[in-house]
This record gives sequence, structure tokens and C-alpha cells, in this order.
Amino acid sequence: MLHPIQPMKKAFLLFATLLLTSPATLLSADATQPGKPNILFIMADDFGWTDLGCYGSKYHQTPNLDKLASRGVKFTQAYAANPLCSPTRSSVLTGLWPARTGITAPVCHLPQVILEKQLTRGNPKQPVLVANSITRLKTDYVTLPKVLREAGYRTGHFGKWHLGPEPYSPLQHGFDVDWPHWAGPGPAGSYVAPWKFPASLKVEGKAGEHIEDTLSSHVVSFIRENKDRPFYANYWQFSVHSPYDAKDELVAKYRKLADPRNPQRNPVYASMVESLDDGVGRVLDALDECGIADKTIIVFFSDNGGVSWAGKDGDAEHKSARFQADMKSPPTSNLPLRNGKASLYEGGVREPCLIVWPGIAKAGTVNDTVIQSIDWMPTLLDMVGVPLPKNAKPDGISITPAIQGGTLARDTIFTHFPHETPASGQHPGTSVRRGDWKLIRLFAQNDDGSDQFELFNLRDDLGETKSVAAEKPELVRELNSLITKFLADTEAVVPIRNPSYKPDEAKKPNAKAAADVDPLQGWKARSCEAVVKDGIVTMTGKGDAPFLGVGAGIDGPAKVSFRVRSTMGGAGKAEWIPSGGNTQCVHFEISAGDWQDIRADIPATGPLGIFRLYLPAHSAPVELDHVELKGSEKSRKWDF
Repeated sequence: MLHPIQPMKKAFLLFATLLLTSPATLLSADATQPGKPNILFIMADDFGWTDLGCYGSKYHQTPNLDKLASRGVKFTQAYAANPLCSPTRSSVLTGLWPARTGITAPVCHLPQVILEKQLTRGNPKQPVLVANSITRLKTDYVTLPKVLREAGYRTGHFGKWHLGPEPYSPLQHGFDVDWPHWAGPGPAGSYVAPWKFPASLKVEGKAGEHIEDTLSSHVVSFIRENKDRPFYANYWQFSVHSPYDAKDELVAKYRKLADPRNPQRNPVYASMVESLDDGVGRVLDALDECGIADKTIIVFFSDNGGVSWAGKDGDAEHKSARFQADMKSPPTSNLPLRNGKASLYEGGVREPCLIVWPGIAKAGTVNDTVIQSIDWMPTLLDMVGVPLPKNAKPDGISITPAIQGGTLARDTIFTHFPHETPASGQHPGTSVRRGDWKLIRLFAQNDDGSDQFELFNLRDDLGETKSVAAEKPELVRELNSLITKFLADTEAVVPIRNPSYKPDEAKKPNAKAAADVDPLQGWKARSCEAVVKDGIVTMTGKGDAPFLGVGAGIDGPAKVSFRVRSTMGGAGKAEWIPSGGNTQCVHFEISAGDWQDIRADIPATGPLGIFRLYLPAHSAPVELDHVELKGSEKSRKWDF
């Protein structure tokens, strides 16, 4: 016969065992059962650190995301692995630094397939050779959706991908469902229907419908279809990236609310933020309606900082005249952080981050732990109790201890950005953050080709207003040695001084004389201002469809090639008007980032007549290095 106290003792021991078992371990044990937790990963595009009400915005209205913050943990020091979109997206899926994968710029929609790391070839006018980013996320990587699908999850990707078209689409990286199955940055021209997706995708919307309305409805359908089984939904919003376009009634609302004293005062952008938040609310409502909110892990994150510079007149062609005045204000402000998108300063890489982990993460808490986008892949697998495959070696770590209020052993993160971005003023560089200290190494920026350094203490100088590199040379050397080791470990492409750089080449007497007569060498600028300096044409849009035109003087069929750089990217076209004939054109896409070579076939017969080059200078200035037309019998090249 048992002593009466023994059952109580057994119960106590069981209770004590449960107390000593971590929440992650408990969830891991449950993960083998039918009730595995779901994952909803929401990622905005170009969303700034202070764009949410819960992060301090006094202008943007984000009730749904603010509610999400009250249900989970708000991280104040969450970082993207890169200040531009595609590299960060690759890091989320693989857990690898972009320096390791070689995807360091948003070029994965370009037709050129580049799978090997390399420097650009450069030209005599380019002082530094920068990275020529890889243009596809290779399918041999271990990715989060692949592992989850193998563990029994239904996987769906919705929205922006920008990591490569077929055969590098979400369907080849572990997703069962992909909508709209589009490899480009987003819908061209407008976020308000009708959208300019390829007709083959059959992406249609009612006139006036916002893309986020439709996108969220597809996520909702996926949730309802899979409410009785574990799912992973990648809800990667197109917003709030350009084209800057929004619902008319929302723009009117925010015009009335704008305060000229508030650095966040752009009514078009604020309207886009509200549409984004509405989409999130629609998805959260679906979780509640299906009765699965309490077993769904939710993450909200952004791929890079907000666009904080002005001058984006009318990104959406059919809306530009109406919104031109609104877009004279910067889309957003990341203050107190410095700079924004495409910058290694905090405004370019520090992101809003909300995590809801029902029953485990304490609701309404704020966490100052430093985390990075490379951590999402190992963290989410850890949260649902799915082990990392043996062949997976992520650079990131599981941050589940931090989500539960604990600490992380790691205190060092890196950001590698080997590109030049004139709009943000960013030179190619790499940064390291260790504790409160942040060192930025700018490659080959001194006249002798050596690197420059900037050192900041983020605790004392969050706005990175004054570098103390000169005052702390030993700390600079110590942190720089960490960067050097990181670059070697990841086999990163490191920019170098261009050995062929000739700063005075464009100033030779005969070239200068010709430039004095006609800097554009026969080209005419229309709906734009075109200025030639040091052999580079800078186009600044003054209307909806800026272009350069010239009398071609050659016969087709022909080929056009040119070297271009655009901070915002966008759609363009080559157009020719034969004498007495109809206007014809071919389209192309220009990615945001560094110099790139664009080539297109001109299927003309006979003289081309007038030739026009339309570039997306209505959204931001575009730089043009050279243009070449190769005809059936004759070629022409303009080096400016």
C-alpha cells in the first residue's frame, strides 16, 4: 500500500520537471504532434524604423501592427543584413550573410544569370571597382521553407520575392504555393489597380483596388485552407517600396493631418503605410476567425530602412501629376537614426521587429537585444521544434533565449555592402557592431587607394553624428581586424581601387572642345534635365516620361547597349520612329544599385529614324555612362 503522500510527491516532481524544462523544449516536444504551431512571417519593403505608431510615429496610423506589438515582443535593435532588399531576403531564408551568398544588391530580376562572385569590370571613369552582385538565389541552399515542408508544413509565399525567376522562384526553394509568382521588384507604374504585371500572370484587380488588399486576401485564403494543419506563410508585402501611389481618399486624409514641423509628413507614403497595416489586420482577423491565433507564431520585419531623401516626383506614371507636390517631401524620416535605405548608417539597416509567440513570449515587452535577419531561419526552426539539417550551417543563431527575456552569447554582427549608391551618399563598405561600438570601413576611398574608417558609440551617439575614429585608433584596428576576418570567412567580394582609373580622361582638349559645343553629342533631353560631367550624363525627370532622343542614322535590325546606374530602378524602353512609320519599342528593367549594362534587340527593318531612350528618371536621377547602337551595316557610340 502506498503512503498517502506519495501521489502528491510524484505530482510535485512532475511539476518541478516542467518548471526546469524550457518553453522551447516543451514546444519542441509538441512539434511532433498534429498541433504544430503555425508561422506567419510578415516582411514590409523599405519600411523605416520609426514608421509604426508603436515605434514613435506621430503621423502614420498603424493600429493593427501596434496591436501586434501589445501581444508580443518589440525589438529595438533588430538589423537587416543589408541596406537593400534582395540580400536581406536571401539572409532570411538561408540564415547566411549576403557576403557569403554573393547577393549584395537587388538585381535578381535582371535577365543576366550571374552565379559566381566577381568585381565589376569598371571603366576609366570609375575610381573603385565594386561587386557585381549574384543575380539568383541558388537552389542548392538549405532554406527555411525546404526544411519546414520536409517536416510536414504547408508552405506558401505571397508578395515580393526578388530572388530570381524560374528556375529560382519560390517553388524551387521549398514553397508549395507562390502568388503572384513574380520575380520583379513589384507592380510597375502603380499599386492601385490596374496593375502592370505581365499578362501571363493573370493578376487582376478592380479599378482603385490596392495591391495590398489583393495580396492579403490570398494570404487569408491560404490560412483558411490550411487551418487544420501546420503552415508557414511568407507574407512579404510589396509596400512601401516605390512606386509611390495610394488610394485617393487616404491621401486626402493624410494631407489634412500633415504637420510641416514633423519630418514624417508625406501623405502618399502615409497612405501606403495604412494600406499595408490594413492588409495585416485582414490576415490577423483570419487567424482569429479560424481559431488558430493562439498557436500561430507571428513575425513582423522590414528588409531595409525607409527612403529618407526627397525628389521622388511621381513614381507612378498615371499619378505623377496629381501627387507631384506631395512627393517633394521625403517618403519618410528615420530620425533619430542617420540616413536611410541604401546606407550603412543606422537608418539603412535598423528595422522595426515584432514577435508574437503565444504562451511563451511575454506580451507587451520591449527588448534591446541586438539581432539580425540571418537569425530568422535557425530561430523559427527552433521555435517550432524542427532541427536544423546536418548540412545547414547558418551564420545566424537562434534568438529564442532573447525572445523569452534572456541574453545571447553573441555580441557582434556585420553588414557588407560593396556598392556605390549616390542617392544615399553611401560608398562601398562593411560595418561591424560589437556592443555599443560600430565601425564602418569604406573601401579604397583615400587618394592612395587605402580605406577610410568611421567609428561611433551608438549608446552616446545614436544619430552617428561624429566619428571618433581619430581619437581611438587602437579600437579601430581591433574592430577592423574583425571585419577582415569576416570578409575572409565569407569569401566576400571586396571593392578595390580601379587600376585603370583615369580622372582626367574626360578633360582631354579635343573631348573638352566637343563637349563645350554639345555635351549630349546630338541627343536631346525631353521631360528631363540632362547634365554631362566627367563623361557621365545625369538625367533628372521633370515630367511623367523623361527620355533622351537622337537621330539614329543607322539601319536595323540593330542592338542597343548602354551602361546605367539608378538608385531607385524601374522600367524603361527603347523606342524608334521610322520616317513615315509607326512608333515601335522594346522594354527593359533597370535595377536599383550600381552600374549595370543593359542590352536590347531592336527588331527594325530599314532606317530606325528617331531613336529614344526612356529611363526611370521620374523617380530619381539616373546616370548614363555610354550608349551604343549597332546596326546592320553601321554602328554609333556616344561616350559623352
